[in-house]
This record gives sequence, C-alpha cells and structure tokens, in this order.
Amino acid sequence: MGAGTAAEATVRGAGIFGLSVAWALARRGVRVAVIDPGGPGAGASGGVVGALAPHVPEAWNDKKAFQLDALLMAADWWAEVAAAGGGDPGFARTGRLQPVTDAAALDRAMARGDEAAKLWRGAARWEVIDAPEVWGPVSATGKVIHDTLSARLAPRAACAALAAAVTARGGTIAAGGPDRGPVVHCTGWRGLAELTAARGGTAVPGVKGQAAVLRHDAADQPQIFAGGIHFVPHADGTVAVGSTSERDWTDETATDGQLDAVIAAARAAVPALARAPVIGRWAGVRPRTRSRGPVLGAHPLHPGQFIANGGFKIGFGIAPLVGEAMADLVLDGRTDRIPPGFRPEGAVA
Repeated sequence: MGAGTAAEATVRGAGIFGLSVAWALARRGVRVAVIDPGGPGAGASGGVVGALAPHVPEAWNDKKAFQLDALLMAADWWAEVAAAGGGDPGFARTGRLQPVTDAAALDRAMARGDEAAKLWRGAARWEVIDAPEVWGPVSATGKVIHDTLSARLAPRAACAALAAAVTARGGTIAAGGPDRGPVVHCTGWRGLAELTAARGGTAVPGVKGQAAVLRHDAADQPQIFAGGIHFVPHADGTVAVGSTSERDWTDETATDGQLDAVIAAARAAVPALARAPVIGRWAGVRPRTRSRGPVLGAHPLHPGQFIANGGFKIGFGIAPLVGEAMADLVLDGRTDRIPPGFRPEGAVA
C-alpha cells in the first residue's frame, strides 16, 4: 500500500497497542475507527502499574534495541499525545532503583554500567549509588543500581489520553462497527488465542497479573524494582505495586491471596510502604507470545489485514514505536522498523 492511499483505517482493540497504532495513523492524516466493545483500556491495558523500564544492557539483541528506541522517543511522543487531545498520560522519566544483593551482583552491576554507556548512546546512565535513606529498597550491600532511562505512565490515563488525541484528529472510538480501509487487529490475549487455535495449539497465551495501589506520596521519586516487584510512584500521591505472573487462572479479573503476598513482600522490600494503606486492587490477563516479544506485521489468519499484539510486560514501554512502525507498514508497506523476530512467522503465540 503506498503512502497516502488510506483515507480511512480500522483498528480492532482499544488497548495500548490499538490506541497507539490509531494515533500514529491519525497523526498522518488517516481517519481512524477504533472498535472495542469494552472501550479504551478495558483489558490488561487498564492496569495500575505503568513501569516503562529497560532490559539489562547486555547480550544486546533486536528486542532490546527496539525497546531502547521506544523509550528514547517516549517523552516527545507522549507530549504530542497530550497536546493533541488535552489528556495527561502521567508520563515522567523518573528513573529506577534496584537493590544490589551481594558482591557478585555488584560486579555485574558495574559491568552493566559500562555496557549501558556504550549501548544507550549516552542518552541515559546505569550506575551504582548508595541506597537512599527515605525512598529506596532494602539492600544487603547498602548499594542500589540507578538507571535514568526508566519512566512511568498511568496506564488508564494514558489510554484515555490516546483516545482523546485520536478523536481530536477526527477518529472515532466505538463498541462496534464495520471495517473501513486497512484493518489492524490489536485484540490482546484473545487474539493470540485465535492464532494458537488455528495452528493446533491448546495453551492459553495469556498470563494473569495482579497489582495493588497504595496511598503514599512519592510522586517525584524513582520507581523501584526489588524482589520481582515493580514499585511505581504516580503523580496522584499513590504507589502501584505488582505484579503476579499466573499461567493458570480461571477468573481473569479476580484478586486473591497471591496479591496479598505481593503486598506483604512489597512492604518488606520498601520500608516506606510499611503502613501505607491499600486503596485499590487490580487483576487482568496480559498477552504473551512464545517469544515474549510482540507480533507485528501481516495477519496470518486475515489476508490483507494486519496484527499488532503481545508485548508481554513491555507493552506500554514499546507502544510509541509499535504505533509508528505499524503506521509505516499499513500506509507505506515498510517493515524496516520491525525486527524479524517480531514478525508473525518469528513470534507466534
């Protein structure tokens, strides 16, 4: 499809990928219809955590390079979203702290700092510092890793901001409707389940996560990753903590004792939260491909249509580049920004 030939397009799914693709198309002059019975952020994208954090700077590959590019473009991209629709996505590049557990971990952290200096193009730092006294994780060595690349979003607010930006550019968000123009499927774990079933598989390609919101004002502080838990301070005076990774589940939106265990572990890992009240609980199912990366490209089951799905645990972080790369594909037939491992033949569910 050549540039400018699509006056209209349809995006099925109003999660973070669907809305990001819709915005990337809308900002290029396409009138986009976003179709989702649940509305913006109704599924896993309506979560509470919003950690935009890089993988460790070593064993470099296409996935990490794509993620880096997305994180580096995020500030300007989300600022344009906010300006277009008037919504605040809650974006801030506040960095991240991680405890250093022992001498071997300290050596690894120092080596990774040298790698980050090369791989992150001087745009951010990965360094070892003394553990902060007020806001920080318990650290056996008294040291923490501090990276300045990590950022945060408020997931529900980000989805609402994207929806507002799309509609401000003439797009629509609806529960149903016909396909008009090119179609992009961004339908979360159920869309991946369709692919799995078509290929004879039986596994459900969705991983349930549970997370909580605690009342504690650390709005300008870095996020923390400790004990497998993300701690993300938000501008509204809350800290989101999570999440679980449950391959076996029956009720996708129910919270249970597994979340209680996360909350208890969070209080132990970050003493500042020891008495912070829990004011919200959330659960949802996140799409996960076999490769753990996203699936971006021509849809294997719907000839002439497209798919943007997956992005397990990194969906919000890579969404800006997912949107722009898919717009390249839909409007110009370009795939140069989509790594081979992300294409449907390389990242099947």
